[in-house]
Amino acid sequence: MSNNSDRTNIEQLGEFGLIDRITKSFSSRHPETVLGVGDDAAIVQSGEEQMVITSDMLLEGIHFDLAYMPLEHLGYKAVAVNISDVAAMNAIPKQITVNLGLSNRFSVEAVEALYQGISYACENYKVDLVGGDTTSSASGLVISVTAVGFAPSQLITRRSTVQENDIVCVTGDLGGAYLGLQILAREKQVYLDAPDQQPQLDKYNYVVRRQLRPEARMDLVYELRDLGIVPTAMIDISDGLASELFHLSKQSGVGFRIFEENIPYDQQTYETAVEFQLSPITCALNGGEDYELLFTISQADYEKIKNQADIHSIGYAQKQEGGLQLATKAGQLVDLQAQGWNHFNGEE
Repeated sequence: MSNNSDRTNIEQLGEFGLIDRITKSFSSRHPETVLGVGDDAAIVQSGEEQMVITSDMLLEGIHFDLAYMPLEHLGYKAVAVNISDVAAMNAIPKQITVNLGLSNRFSVEAVEALYQGISYACENYKVDLVGGDTTSSASGLVISVTAVGFAPSQLITRRSTVQENDIVCVTGDLGGAYLGLQILAREKQVYLDAPDQQPQLDKYNYVVRRQLRPEARMDLVYELRDLGIVPTAMIDISDGLASELFHLSKQSGVGFRIFEENIPYDQQTYETAVEFQLSPITCALNGGEDYELLFTISQADYEKIKNQADIHSIGYAQKQEGGLQLATKAGQLVDLQAQGWNHFNGEE
């Protein structure tokens, strides 16, 4: 009879604790392996440039619901979330592979719709589909995409290189994707209760689009290059701003102080949060799936970005002992909590 007292449930460790535990005994054997597990992407030396490699998996019922996720949008999103990881390394994406697990309820036409979205993303991000695998699935749709990008070594950004007093910046606006998910979940329930009733999505078009078809911020990667800025560190915001700040803090050995009044969110995000009786700032901090870029720059580069409309300076790096703090509009300092998406129990 097995002894369950020695059994550790995966949710006790969480996604990143599990990764740390199962990879701690692995070491790199080849000099070309510059960086393995632990960043947005691995880094491999490839001639005069460095190659970044990243992979993400999307599972039906965990990461998406086909009741409200159009297959074309899903194909696009599956590529975009991987391109976002390449962007977070300050690299240029070049190739992708796509692996599919398909249940027998999917028709050829459905798979074609999924690949139409993949094709749109390849065209938009200027990447080539170069391979993959397709197999049957007993439990819904599974999509796994691997993306490869390149950059000179001096332009590659990591999570582990924040310096004290660096300025913390984010692109775009935050919290919209989470609220888009709340709208879609609500409208699905309305439909289940009254199938003849049409979904009311018109007034929520921005936040719904943020959830269904997010964009990787490759435009900002090119813009930073045009400005002559190499971030001191960078990460994409997939699990929420607070969670990503914790990743940077852990790997760089610094603390952060960010300012509530500087955290950007769209007016529709604000209005939708109020409708759901949620705090807009909480949605921005912990919502996830915005796929904006969170990065740090040296103070010397601030003049270059201060007038860029889509780049927002929200705080600064401090000594690790200072922790991770939110300075509220009321002038209080509140310790940040990382409450992003937990992939193993399906909860925020």
